[in-house]
Amino acid sequence: MTEETPGFEEKPDVPSGATPDDAAESAGPSSEQEGPAAPAGDAAKIAGLTAQLDQTRTALNERTADLQRLQAEYQNYRRRVERDRVTVKEIATATLLTELLPVLDDIGRAREHGELVGGFKSVAESLETAAAKMGLQQFGKEGEPFDPTIHEALMHSYAPDVTETTCVAVLQPGYRIGERTIRPARVAVAEPQPGAAPAAQKEEKSADEESGGPEEG
Repeated sequence: MTEETPGFEEKPDVPSGATPDDAAESAGPSSEQEGPAAPAGDAAKIAGLTAQLDQTRTALNERTADLQRLQAEYQNYRRRVERDRVTVKEIATATLLTELLPVLDDIGRAREHGELVGGFKSVAESLETAAAKMGLQQFGKEGEPFDPTIHEALMHSYAPDVTETTCVAVLQPGYRIGERTIRPARVAVAEPQPGAAPAAQKEEKSADEESGGPEEG
């Protein structure tokens, strides 16, 4: 049997001519290499996914903006169509009722002369009711101030009892539908006498005469 010499440790084989550093490297891995390093491919993959996410968010924002713009255009289109529909309806109604105005004038003259009787009266009143349901309104009264936007003056005169241009007779009534005038009222107008004092001054003068005139200071 071979006797072991006390205190003797086996050393790894070192090639001849090797340095002590080479022997240390061959003895085992260093402590710095013990922890596993993150693969370089994972970082590149994360960066790629982040870029794709940013692109997706940008595309989503663009599509959302397009959708909102499309909705706004559609709402504007609906309002425009509804407005055009109402306008077309008003024009059609005004055109129809304008054609009926001569008939309504004949009915009015027959009523003034007491000729609106019997079956003719019933038919005439039904026609007037139907026209009123369609929005037709008659206007024009004696004594109201003259308004050139709704009145058409066919006769002109002067009168001492008016203080402004006044409708003194309605020769043909006017008609409107809502705010749309389809025929102005044809009237006779009277203006104050040239040089005539206003009614307020006449009343004041008359009151002074009755009280004996103004007091002298």
